[in-house]
Amino acid sequence: MYILGIESSCDETAVSVVEDGRKILSNVIYSSVEEHGLYGGVVPEIASRRHIDAISEVCQKALDDANLKIDDIEAIACTHAPGLIGALLVGINFAKGLAYASGKALVPTHHLRGHIAALYLTYPDLKPPFLCLVASGGHSHLVAVDDYTKFRVLGKTIDDAAGERFDKVSRTLGLGYPGGPAIAKAALNGDKNKYKLPTPHTENRYDVSFSGLKTAVINIYNSDNMKGVRTDKNSLRASFQEKIAQILSDNTARAAKEYGFDKVAVAGGVSANLRLRELIEEKIGKDRKFYAPQLSLCGDNGAMIARQGYYEYINGTRAGLDLNGLPVLPIDFE
Repeated sequence: MYILGIESSCDETAVSVVEDGRKILSNVIYSSVEEHGLYGGVVPEIASRRHIDAISEVCQKALDDANLKIDDIEAIACTHAPGLIGALLVGINFAKGLAYASGKALVPTHHLRGHIAALYLTYPDLKPPFLCLVASGGHSHLVAVDDYTKFRVLGKTIDDAAGERFDKVSRTLGLGYPGGPAIAKAALNGDKNKYKLPTPHTENRYDVSFSGLKTAVINIYNSDNMKGVRTDKNSLRASFQEKIAQILSDNTARAAKEYGFDKVAVAGGVSANLRLRELIEEKIGKDRKFYAPQLSLCGDNGAMIARQGYYEYINGTRAGLDLNGLPVLPIDFE
């Protein structure tokens, strides 16, 4: 069974073909990240326009790379939520047109569920239940994966997501967009213990809050400027990365022990952060197995949507031509 996956929730136009929910036959990604970098972050209008420019060509290349035609495809999965609404609508409308013209099933697929599904592509033997930290530019969720299409949110950010904080701190400290890779690289030349940053507290022990952490970094930087003191930027970057990684890994390890999970995973764009991976694996202990997607599948891609779309299709999920995009939708929606 061949599933075509279409992803357009942010600044990547991505299409992939996956066979039987396991084997990636093609995975084509066009990114407008360099253009957004000129503005220090994603500009929704630009993202939508670039999706329009690229999606037809990207889809055709995905089919060509897989050596297939649209007639060979069983179903078309597309990200319908959450994400930038204009960007989502480009992918959704293209998918609807393709499904209508070809007579194929249209399968709406949740973006965060897709990030979790990237784990199955990296580890074909991985099966639910397991605990997964989903950390990306817009999300920081601690999720109990009960089955391939059943999820429970144990905790999430109450304000800003980890990836968003990386971007904004990166901009403050003179690095480019996206901030996560830039800060991780700079942190290698800094002292992660030099600056003492706060650990924001939340009512729910598994929720996280990062807005105060960003403010603390900005205050240190601005205070140094006012005093005429030169900030050790690399150490401040390293300290910030360390605090984010400590908070997320502490929550993940604590939940794994409290809920009795013997398998623990991390997914999403921030899962590419090697320090975060290192800390989670260290804190969950040797009696639990740790999983993280291969680096090429951490960011947004069509393969993760095709993989999750496979499970949604098997589960009977279908959409008609009235399918709409949603900027916000819980991962545990029914």
